[in-house]
Amino acid sequence: MPDSDDEHLRTASDGITRCWWGSDDDDYQKYHDEEWGRPVINDIRLFEKICLEGFQSGLSWLTILRKRENFRNAFADFAFDKVADFDEGDVARLLQDSGIVRHRGKIEATINNARRAMEVVDEFGSLAAYIWQWEPNSPEPHAGKDDREHLIPGLTKTSQALSKDLKIRGWKFFGPTTAYAFMQAMGMVNDHMEGCAMRTEVDLLRREFSRPQRVVGL
Repeated sequence: MPDSDDEHLRTASDGITRCWWGSDDDDYQKYHDEEWGRPVINDIRLFEKICLEGFQSGLSWLTILRKRENFRNAFADFAFDKVADFDEGDVARLLQDSGIVRHRGKIEATINNARRAMEVVDEFGSLAAYIWQWEPNSPEPHAGKDDREHLIPGLTKTSQALSKDLKIRGWKFFGPTTAYAFMQAMGMVNDHMEGCAMRTEVDLLRREFSRPQRVVGL
């Protein structure tokens, strides 16, 4: 697989130049090309991304990506109104599920966060309306270096503020680096590298994307 002139890019055997992490594995390549950085408005998919980024903490994203269907089956497809009703029996069930990451704290955080998501919907009309209000007006500098295992390039002022606000609202397992990884994944920022074939496409999608608005009166 030939390298491009930029160490942050790779040109794969299909001739397409991608971000360095999007060419080395078929699962990563599909995720990079078809999902990562594309704007998301659906509440359930946003909640899923929040939860999976939390489960990823300390692990390889590829591990989570390959278990995603198992997570969906285990957590009612991340329909947070259903997950909010999970009880201790469900926690016990999930701790026995080898198809997911069996971490009690992260499992309990997912159930807690489902309940907090419902509170956000009550206040803003949708989870999307709350999330998208945090979109930066311009690119922000970030702390840290590219992590080729975890795909998290540190954190930003906005990710720190988003994480802090959600913590105040009672959310768990969503620190500032996790928040920034979520912002990348759900398209709040376009972090495809300059020269990546997907960057221009994602820029166009973001320009055409209609940002959700808070429902007046909620």
